[in-house]
Amino acid sequence: MTTGFDAPTTAIDDISGDYTLDVTHSRLGFVARHAMVTKVRGQFSSFNGTATIDEANPSASKVDLSIDVASIESGTADRDGHLKSGDFFDAETYPSITFTSTDVKRDGNDWTITGDLTIKDVTKPVTIEFEQTGSARDPFGNVRVGFEGETTINRKDWGLTWNAALETGGVLVSDKIKLEFDVSAIQSA
Repeated sequence: MTTGFDAPTTAIDDISGDYTLDVTHSRLGFVARHAMVTKVRGQFSSFNGTATIDEANPSASKVDLSIDVASIESGTADRDGHLKSGDFFDAETYPSITFTSTDVKRDGNDWTITGDLTIKDVTKPVTIEFEQTGSARDPFGNVRVGFEGETTINRKDWGLTWNAALETGGVLVSDKIKLEFDVSAIQSA
């Protein structure tokens, strides 16, 4: 997949090891259809996560992620407040969204990670397709890896059911939500 961005100039032969997400160089985003006509994009600005990558035995790899619900950003303060409210995430009662992998598979640079996604104390399995976008030793001596992935979920499966009917038919907020992951991780020393 050519993204139009420069590819890393060096690559690490074996990226196996333990990693911590580099929050300042990662994005956990979402896309929802609004009023049946346009897309609203947003992201979470506060999260943390770890990964163990085992190239020789991908099924021994694992991922753990925790997202601070109150860090949601959609570009509009009023909408962010509504998303944090009891109508949607109820951030005061359920401050975190978590993901814990249960199965990891690899095919070349493509990784498939299945795991348990917990939102509002509801846990459901999801599968996320990732492409390994590169690996390099950065100027500070850190081994760094990058992955891009996405999946689509139905928000109602996690109890996110608020909506409003439109006069012309349809609803204000789509049930299907695309989750987007642009991840940079740094290998632990």
